[in-house]
Amino acid sequence: MSIAREAFYLPLLFLTVVLLGGMRIFDRVVLLPPSLFALVLALLLLGVLVRCGALAPALLMNAGRPAVANLNGFVVVLTVFLAGAQAFSLATPDAGLPNLLFSVFFLVLLLNTLAASPDRVRVLRSLMVIFGSAFILKFIVLAALSDPEGGRLRRVLLALLEGVTLGTLTQPVAHPAAGYVAFFTLIMFLTGLALLPKRASSSDLPALSAREIAIELRTGGS
Repeated sequence: MSIAREAFYLPLLFLTVVLLGGMRIFDRVVLLPPSLFALVLALLLLGVLVRCGALAPALLMNAGRPAVANLNGFVVVLTVFLAGAQAFSLATPDAGLPNLLFSVFFLVLLLNTLAASPDRVRVLRSLMVIFGSAFILKFIVLAALSDPEGGRLRRVLLALLEGVTLGTLTQPVAHPAAGYVAFFTLIMFLTGLALLPKRASSSDLPALSAREIAIELRTGGS
């Protein structure tokens, strides 16, 4: 991984996610810290990323690196943790039964993924599906139900949910821009996860050995 990516791009990307992930747009803009439960989910996410090899802390912090480089590696890990907490807070409904259901959904999926130990590609795909599904449910489905002036989608949902107490499902009505901000925030977060320094897999070892052999052949004869 390049020095610029580690020192500037990744920390700035995840800090932007922290800022935008805590932004709530109603009649005014407020910044909210992640909930305690979101911090727990972010800690589990770190464990999943390390276990699947999507994040290799040993490449960011080790005895062979200068102190400044290790400090910068710690900043990268810390910003991943904080950005993960804000991403979960952003994707979770603010109140009511959906808040509880989404929280349990995230917890069960992370624990299951941690126990299954899938590879890096599968974990990143799974996270994309998880956050994408949560975004659709919160900012499209629940937003349509919560909007008293909702259009055709709201009427369809009301017909499907006939007999259900909507007070347990509806959320505070947010500004229309909130969904767009959340969409790009989650995209930035997932992109940042894909750019993290990964642990070398067994499939990478032959390529590395071949490269070393080529270098040896070019320089060893002199």
